[in-house]
Amino acid sequence: MIAPHLDIKKKGEECSLLAVVLLLFGGLESGAGVRTCPPPCACFGDLVDCSRLRRGKMLDFFPEWTVQLKLNHNELEVIPDLGAHASNVTTVILANNRISRISEEQLRPFLSLETLDFSNNNIVELKANSFPALPLKNLFLNNNRITSLESGCFTNLSSSLQVLRLNRNRLSTIPAKIFQLPHLQHLELSRNRVRRVEGLTFHGLHALRSLKMQRNGLSRLMDGAFWGLSNMEVLQLDYNNLTEVSKGWLYGLLTLQQLHLGHNAISRIRPQAWEFCQKLSQLNLSSNHLTRLEESSFVGLNLLDELHIGSNRVSFIADGAFRGLFNLQMLDLQSNDISWTIEDMNGPFSALDKLKRLFLQGNQIRSVTKKSFSGLDALQHLDLSNNAIMSIQANAFSQMKSLLELRLNTSSLLCDCQLKWLPVWVAEQTFQSCLNASCAHPQMLKGRSVFAVSQEEFVCDDFPKPQITVQPETQSALKGSNVTFVCSAASSSDSPMTFAWKKDNEVLNDAEIHNQAHLRVQEGAGGETEVTEYTTTLQLRNVEFSSEGKYQCVISNHFGSSYSTKARLTVNRTPYPTMQCSKHI
Repeated sequence: MIAPHLDIKKKGEECSLLAVVLLLFGGLESGAGVRTCPPPCACFGDLVDCSRLRRGKMLDFFPEWTVQLKLNHNELEVIPDLGAHASNVTTVILANNRISRISEEQLRPFLSLETLDFSNNNIVELKANSFPALPLKNLFLNNNRITSLESGCFTNLSSSLQVLRLNRNRLSTIPAKIFQLPHLQHLELSRNRVRRVEGLTFHGLHALRSLKMQRNGLSRLMDGAFWGLSNMEVLQLDYNNLTEVSKGWLYGLLTLQQLHLGHNAISRIRPQAWEFCQKLSQLNLSSNHLTRLEESSFVGLNLLDELHIGSNRVSFIADGAFRGLFNLQMLDLQSNDISWTIEDMNGPFSALDKLKRLFLQGNQIRSVTKKSFSGLDALQHLDLSNNAIMSIQANAFSQMKSLLELRLNTSSLLCDCQLKWLPVWVAEQTFQSCLNASCAHPQMLKGRSVFAVSQEEFVCDDFPKPQITVQPETQSALKGSNVTFVCSAASSSDSPMTFAWKKDNEVLNDAEIHNQAHLRVQEGAGGETEVTEYTTTLQLRNVEFSSEGKYQCVISNHFGSSYSTKARLTVNRTPYPTMQCSKHI
């Protein structure tokens, strides 16, 4: 109320201010007098919120200025009749009611309707005549009981619908070409029961940009499953039961930029899998069953920016597996079984000259060589935490001139003269180091931080990690003959030793291997040292042409693994006896 003693000018200013306040909070309608908000609803601008009214208290009328209407949590079983004012309403929110059927007759008066939300109701099916011709852009049907989509159920919405959400329903099949919606941009079908997608299922969705089908139990995607989605940018298929990636079901996704396949059962990426989606910038394959990354695994993904392969079972990475990923800036390999890729390969990431972030935490890495990260000149973040790293060669990180953050935590370091460079190098750097590194050997330094050890204490009195003393030799053999490769290593530790042989980087699990050990005394700077020398022999019998390849021994103990050079085996054909021809006169 305006005080009577205020002057006329002051009264005018306060009246204008009051009008503005009332207009903002639904008290006035500009140019049309007072707006009355029907109790117990709340009104905000042109929104009338009549949610959570007690059953039986539903309003008999709605204001003529209503444009948006919320009727959530009202135990409604039908769409309410708004009378003559329904034609002005653009948004109706009917979530969390008891509506079991969508009625064309009840929706027909909403001539301007653009957004309709039926989420959390009891709808069980969509009939061909469920929707009248409306200018509907957004239709939300999440969390109902829909089990079937009748042919033509969306036909009357084909000229306008842009967003359709059918998450958390009971759909087990999606009829082919059911979505004849040329303007639809976003389709969500997550948390249904779709196990298989046939070819041409989504034909007719030419404008679709994103499709979500997480948590369906999908196990089969047939060839051409997504054909026709010529403008698709994002495809989310996480948390399903897919077992492989093949170009057949990726056919037609020429504009796809993001593909999310995390939390499936994928164990194989077929050759040329990415032939039809070479514009991918993000690929997520985390939490699958991958054990190998072949040379062909990512061929064609020249524009890829992020690659997530964390939480798989990857132990084998072929030489050149990342070749061609010219634009990759983030590579996630955490929580796998990677060891020799870092310990023995010659620059496994050397093709990734734009890579900025590399995640290798939670693997089986025990040693880092100076070749492990060669070629990563642009790398800014490197995470090696949760690896029981025992040795780091000098200059292992020095080529990464752009490094901003290095993460490493290990209590297994062999703190001998080969490691004295590390605390000096770290002290000279300006990047953020999250290094928690302590010694496991020698005994006098066990448990001490490597940064608390003086330079004089880094000595090489013994060599607990195996050292290769005899390398396997390159050989040629005749087809059908026997071949033997011999490899030896010595260690001053009595830690149990394990032996393995690899052919072309593949572990030979069923090979005939013979191992032996003997003690010898070795003279050193600190006097005599008792050394155990181990010899492992690989026996190949009746070699075939398929036996050709590069053979390598790996000898390991608690302090790490040593890799021999790779010896090549060449198999030749057995020469045929010369035929002697005699001439009879």
